[in-house]
Amino acid sequence: MSKQGLTAGLAAAVRTSQPEHSVDAIREAKKGLLDFTAASFAGREDKGIQKLLRLIEDEGGRPLVPVIGQGKKAAPLQSAMLNGFIAHALDFDDVHSDVRGHPSAVIVPSLIASAARGHDERLLGAYVVGVEVMARLGESIGSRHYEKGWHNTGTLGAIAAACAVGYAEELTQEELEKAIGFAATQSAGMRVQFGTEMKPLHAGLAAQAGLLAVKLAQSEFGGSRTALEGETGFFSLYGDVEKAQHTLLNDWGAPWRIVQPGLWFKIYPFCSAAHHAADAVRQLISEETISTANTERIEVIFPPGGDAALTERSPKTGEEGRFSVEYVIALALHGHDLTVEHFNSQPIPNGIQTTIGHIQRVYDNATQPAPHAVPKGRFTIVRAYLSDGRICEARVDCPKGAPGNELSEEDIIEKLTLTVPQEKARSIITAVEKADIKEFLAHIE
Repeated sequence: MSKQGLTAGLAAAVRTSQPEHSVDAIREAKKGLLDFTAASFAGREDKGIQKLLRLIEDEGGRPLVPVIGQGKKAAPLQSAMLNGFIAHALDFDDVHSDVRGHPSAVIVPSLIASAARGHDERLLGAYVVGVEVMARLGESIGSRHYEKGWHNTGTLGAIAAACAVGYAEELTQEELEKAIGFAATQSAGMRVQFGTEMKPLHAGLAAQAGLLAVKLAQSEFGGSRTALEGETGFFSLYGDVEKAQHTLLNDWGAPWRIVQPGLWFKIYPFCSAAHHAADAVRQLISEETISTANTERIEVIFPPGGDAALTERSPKTGEEGRFSVEYVIALALHGHDLTVEHFNSQPIPNGIQTTIGHIQRVYDNATQPAPHAVPKGRFTIVRAYLSDGRICEARVDCPKGAPGNELSEEDIIEKLTLTVPQEKARSIITAVEKADIKEFLAHIE
């Protein structure tokens, strides 16, 4: 990297970015915007949204920004928080393997708030920049950050959102350096909250923090311009400052991280760490006709640490089940589709609870990950022990939806049309195709 410090270097890289010149990057940003909208409309009836709406209605404010799928508007900072929660409510939104978290649920809500205030011309480019920042932060922070219990969506998202909005609103170098620092000092989110309403709120709070950081910088509020570096800076506190010095800015945008490795668009409404197992058990059901009737027990085999995000081994509700590979497999074995209605706050039925008790996690450090694995170094093997003595298994290294096994634009449009009323979906698709952000905002409320 250059002789600039990390904060100044990141601000300069953001400000001089030209993502609009990349046809591939803008194409992927449009796909991401459609998938974000699909995930948001799928989650628009989550009970947590009404709780948050009551809070902001008590506070009041200028209703300027659409709240997705709610038929109402909110003040910019409130909308960023609400729309981040809505997008991430079902864990149906995209992930990025470099982030080890969910970029769009943080970045897009902050940009929607910015666009509704008149900064809409560079939204798609700003989205590309935001994903670039969040992916590079994820790579630079190191794996220990997540393993210690931090939720990368929250801790990395605030800075990424600030950089995205900073690009959209064309902040000066000094303003953006300060905005990065304001976002960094608000960075938070703990994995202990997985399986609760607080987990998706991490995305909303990060979006809100990023937007607030920009507003503070534009107000000439005082703050550090070197918040990422040094012994008490962001990377020293949260991760690995030496690694960051070598990776944060190297080969910026070559290619853009939204293109390579790209966003992972989900086909299931639960944690991506269970998607490998979901594909594997569905394969066994299809090819080996396994079911609860003929299966005595199941082993789910991960590389060490491969199940870190799957915090629930004995979930009591479908909401907790979003982070339980045992619940996902048990649902499939009972003949249920892995769809939204099974991952709500309702108690898990006794029969499925019984099946969960026959599913065991196993860790394997001898099996070699596949070169095309997503995330890198990961795999899942589902091994079924049948009542007739047979043992059958299926291995998945790159689940459906992940880069390398990605969804097409047509697949994402289908996901949108399944969650958004038909006429509204057509209008949203047309607006995104034309990059008409004002029109997009008019139809997401």
